[in-house]
Amino acid sequence: MDINWLRDFECLARTLNFTRAAAERNITQSAFSRRIKALESWVGAPLINRAQYPVQLTAAGAQFLPTALAAVSQLTEQRQIIRDADRGGRRFLRFSALHTISTNYLAQRIDILQEEIPNLHTRVMSDSLSTCCELLVEGAVDIMLCYYHQSVAPQIDETSFARKDMATDWLLPVAASAPAMAHSWHLDTATAPIPYLAYEPSTFLGLVTDSLLEGKTLNADTIYIDGLVETIKRRVLKGSGFAWLPQSAIAEELAGGQLVQIGGAQWTTPLTIAALADPKSFDPVARVVWSKL
Repeated sequence: MDINWLRDFECLARTLNFTRAAAERNITQSAFSRRIKALESWVGAPLINRAQYPVQLTAAGAQFLPTALAAVSQLTEQRQIIRDADRGGRRFLRFSALHTISTNYLAQRIDILQEEIPNLHTRVMSDSLSTCCELLVEGAVDIMLCYYHQSVAPQIDETSFARKDMATDWLLPVAASAPAMAHSWHLDTATAPIPYLAYEPSTFLGLVTDSLLEGKTLNADTIYIDGLVETIKRRVLKGSGFAWLPQSAIAEELAGGQLVQIGGAQWTTPLTIAALADPKSFDPVARVVWSKL
């Protein structure tokens, strides 16, 4: 039995949708379905009622879910205890964060925190939103940092965690200065389609940009799709096209004139950088860090 089968089952139990759950788990729907069937075979009973829409847990599924969650949590926690012991017993405060938040926000915050708290040791796991949520739910990290947007439903049951809003970022439509000027790239006035570097639709920023564009006419030609901000940013800097990028990720390039914003206020949207955690599980150092975030 693979622990990922249990993680798949938790995701499906939460979303009640095979397509969405597969996207969150970053695998194809067919592979996701096979893993759920493999888990059902291992348990020896159907866990999902596929005849209903949305799908529902069977009685066996509802009975098995708490056991699956506890097993993943205990295995993850024991793995961390063993790893900490291998490091000489040193306690690391564990963060999970989206790649772009880790690079452009959390690293600087940790620098400040480690100056204020001399005995602070940190470990950061940068990953997709779904994986960051899983790590928090499983107890594999102490604090998760992520974006929030009014149009996108949370991928986690917030009733189990405390939330602290830390900063506001902005999603801006930007392009490299030279091609933007040469080809008159501007979302309000473009007469020809502008090359567009888009996010994977199932990612958080993909969902946010889809919401932002709802009801608007976008004169653009999608030439590239990716899930990572940094990859798209590199292509934008090379002049390949335009993209919506978090302001925190491009502040230096905007200030230096390498990038320019190619749309007004109607083409921008705010993003809240938030931290989630279960303070009841904190040790004294973690409580101090949480109070300073």
